[in-house]
Amino acid sequence: MERESGCCSFFTFTTTPGEDLIALDISVDPAHEAVLDALATRTAASRESR
Repeated sequence: MERESGCCSFFTFTTTPGEDLIALDISVDPAHEAVLDALATRTAASRESR
């Protein structure tokens, strides 16, 4: 999160601790929604290829 914030300050990261996992929410302003959508698409594709 720290490295991404330094590179892309338009990301906002929020963590929520859980019992077994830590949830990570990432948000952006409307001008950068396409960047976040592309990141989500790549993440989903990498999960499917495993």
